[in-house]
This record gives sequence, structure tokens and C-alpha cells, in this order.
Amino acid sequence: MCLAVPLKLIEINGNDAVGDAMGVQRKIRVDFIPEPKIGDYVIVHAGFAIERLPEQQAMEDLESWEELDEALRS
Repeated sequence: MCLAVPLKLIEINGNDAVGDAMGVQRKIRVDFIPEPKIGDYVIVHAGFAIERLPEQQAMEDLESWEELDEALRS
């Protein structure tokens, strides 16, 4: 089973990129995303962005992750 957190692209250099989720940044590859743009939200598997997400869906997913994080900390 794979759990994925949406990452927002904050840097792009060719097929190398940096994504951010909840303040955590990761180096990723965007080989499979046509015309990636800074500000796009993507799902990442094994270091590769595999799907672009609509911003609304990404926000809902991130909110769920934050709720889970808060529940686990209490």
C-alpha cells in the first residue's frame, strides 16, 4: 500500500524539481508530468511525480493529513 501526500512544486530545473508539503521539502523528478509548472500539486511515488492534482483536491488531502498528524500527537 502506498500513501501519498500532495507536494507543491516550488522549484523546477529540467526534470529535477523540489516539492513542498506542510513545510517539508523533497527533491523529486517530474519526467512523467507534461509541462510542469511552479505551483502545480503532484502525487509522488518513489521520487517521481506521477500525477498532477487539482489544487482543491490537494488542499483537501493536505487538510486530512494535518488532522491525522494532530490526532497522532494527542
